[in-house]
Amino acid sequence: MKQTVLEIRNLAIDFRTRGRTIHALRGLDLEIRKGEIHALVGESGSGKSVASRAVLGLTPVPPGDIVSGEILYREQDLLKLDENELNRIRGSRISMIFQEPARYLNPVLNVGEQIGEQLRFHRGAGRREAAGKALDLLEEVELGRDAKLLKAYPHELSGGMKQRVMIAVALACDPEILLADEPTTALDVTVQDRILTLLLKLRDRYNLSILFVSHDLAVVQSIADRVSVIYAGRIRESADTADLFTTPGHPYTTGLLGSVPDPCRRGKELRVIPGTVLDPREEPAGCAFAPRCPLADRRCRENRPESETFPASDTAGFRRVRCFHTPLKSRGGPV
Repeated sequence: MKQTVLEIRNLAIDFRTRGRTIHALRGLDLEIRKGEIHALVGESGSGKSVASRAVLGLTPVPPGDIVSGEILYREQDLLKLDENELNRIRGSRISMIFQEPARYLNPVLNVGEQIGEQLRFHRGAGRREAAGKALDLLEEVELGRDAKLLKAYPHELSGGMKQRVMIAVALACDPEILLADEPTTALDVTVQDRILTLLLKLRDRYNLSILFVSHDLAVVQSIADRVSVIYAGRIRESADTADLFTTPGHPYTTGLLGSVPDPCRRGKELRVIPGTVLDPREEPAGCAFAPRCPLADRRCRENRPESETFPASDTAGFRRVRCFHTPLKSRGGPV
């Protein structure tokens, strides 16, 4: 089994506003291994982006409140670091690609300045050195070794080019972990495919660990080594990608897979998960998915299931499921 480089333990985050408490994360457990792409999937409002941004200390406090938990990078709890200590890690050891690059690229800085800013801050590079490295990075992300592009501003670039520039900025200081928050959502299918291929190439070349946040299961199946399914702020299932797509262990995972359009079922009604996502202000006594689950019984509504570990199907690894009625129990039970 590969070495774990980042581990989130029992992370709970609330947002308090206008006298209401929003439970964004309710005890999240997640680990990322060296050199793997680990996808975090779930419906909108499940806590995916909150989790990824918490790793870099990007939770706004207030209104955010970190109620409990640890985020361990190389056994160091990032939640206990002050702003100066976090700044030494942000962009250097752990970097992030955001969903909408047009919002996060500085509109008054050209491409060369945005990449060079990282190098000057974290590596103490001079302007000439930073410019040379920026050209290398543009070539790395398949924008070509174009000095003119260094002088271009974000509004002069296409959506795909903006995303590649953001990837170049994220890679500037050779990070160990890359957090990719819905990095292809705003792109057309052709550009999306190129960005995914680029991420795979960079993972293989630099042995990067990537947390890939997405709601698109087709994309996840094509890129991820492992998948964690999040619902109402908790991981409901975590497994190797092949295992999760062939033998889902949680009813929520089954529902998500069943709601994906399938060209082989043309003309048939698209299956949906009944009901609505749990109101984030609520804190049920039992399983949060019970009101929508076809297998739920009284036990589910009154008790909260703990995560159990099961053997993987085709490897020596393991998978984890948080469900009283997982079909995996009929295949030998937890270990």
